Amino acid sequence: MKERIATPTKTRQIIQKNSFAFKKGYGQNFLIDSNILDNIVSSAEITPEDFVLEIGPGIGSLTQVLAENVRRVLAVEIDSALIPILRQTLAGYDNIEILNQDILKTNLDTLIREKNDGRPIKVVANLPYYITTPILMELLEKHYPVTSLTVMVQKEVAGRMQALPGTKDYGALSVAVQYYCDAEIAMVVPPSCFMPRPKVASAVIMLRVLPERRVKTLDEDLFFHIVKCAFGQRRKTLLNSLSNQGNLGLSKEELTEILRGLGWDERIRGETLGLPEFARLTDAIIHAGGAKPAEPDTAVFR
Repeated sequence: MKERIATPTKTRQIIQKNSFAFKKGYGQNFLIDSNILDNIVSSAEITPEDFVLEIGPGIGSLTQVLAENVRRVLAVEIDSALIPILRQTLAGYDNIEILNQDILKTNLDTLIREKNDGRPIKVVANLPYYITTPILMELLEKHYPVTSLTVMVQKEVAGRMQALPGTKDYGALSVAVQYYCDAEIAMVVPPSCFMPRPKVASAVIMLRVLPERRVKTLDEDLFFHIVKCAFGQRRKTLLNSLSNQGNLGLSKEELTEILRGLGWDERIRGETLGLPEFARLTDAIIHAGGAKPAEPDTAVFR
């Protein structure tokens, strides 16, 4: 086993040797606790036969440990200043490929097909906090052949991913993640494990992608449009949210009848609905002649 990158001394040496300057815009925080890295790899349930996609490898701390435990690692790094550093720190490994790309502008379908013959992959990453949700939604919504995602995120965001209906953390992100995955927080990681130290605690969450969606609905796009509307203005009732933002082609009176037909009080709020209820609501709206609007849906997961 080679000397670990993930120690305070080694990390500082690499940064100083290369005159590397942290970029706040990229949310760069490098892990400096080797035990945490071992725990991440253990939580990811990886095997020597696995192909792993790592997003945002930084100086290669996690990449190194992954390479020692899997068949191949594809590390995608957006910061061009880190590419020569990664080539130095990971020079002794022949099962790592480094790409200088923006993961959100990368054709992952083509990449997985070319690099792993289209076979399923696993994602393991210390995700940049500022772009966690877009990355996760890209990986889940596009139906890429990904069997699991083990990612370091803000502790608060990890809590939202596995939150249950009726709790303060429950929202559109909770529904989206649980629609596609089983979510389990593996560990909480304090700021002291990073260089520089972030202002908040982090958590590693393991998302096992389900072989089938957790619930069935007649229209997945409409399902998520309704979910986004329901949580767009949390203080409003579900009826008002759908009426004001939904643009479903149905009047408020028609939406009221749909809710009553489902046996719900018209004052019900979106945060009380679980996935089965959102699916029932979606199908009821379709049966009533409603549909997802043609214009782009600009609502975001929260």
